[in-house]
Amino acid sequence: MAKPNVISKNELIRSAKKCLVKNGIEKFTLRAVAETAGVTQGTVYYHFRTKEQLLLDIVKDICDSSWDELSKSDGNIIKQAIETAKSRCSHDSFFHKLFLTLVVSGFHNDKIREQLEGIILQENKALAENLLKIWPSSPIKGISLDTWAIILNAVVDGIALQALLSKNFPVEKTYAELEKLFIALSGLQEVENK
Repeated sequence: MAKPNVISKNELIRSAKKCLVKNGIEKFTLRAVAETAGVTQGTVYYHFRTKEQLLLDIVKDICDSSWDELSKSDGNIIKQAIETAKSRCSHDSFFHKLFLTLVVSGFHNDKIREQLEGIILQENKALAENLLKIWPSSPIKGISLDTWAIILNAVVDGIALQALLSKNFPVEKTYAELEKLFIALSGLQEVENK
């Protein structure tokens, strides 16, 4: 029996994530989300006009919650950021399959492309703000923290893409060495400030 139309957008996003995990992106429909949430299809359409809009909101929700968690961290931000990125990096990564599917859709749909641009700009800004917590200034003169954020965001997405394509991609080794790179850059920053 369908629930009355008093379900929040966030509850539908949670149900949509469950639906994606259960059915995969190939069988993901607004009808399947409605069934998973126990609501009518009209309720889902009320909150999300298209499947692509729902998928974008899922990506945004995952990114927002990751950045919120990282921003509240009072521990080792580098280690936590690496662990968060690594946790989404695998041959069958739900998040990156979803993200890259939307990127491909964005090549033919300007609205999706614009919304993904907004998500990426928000990620870059959050990353730059978090870098400021560990680096009062850039570890290499002439490279701004904003540019570091763009580069590091691209590195993480590039690593994830390689992991999606290769079953034997060395995720643990790659992220352990990426962490060493961050630590070395932090050391450069400290030497330059002396």
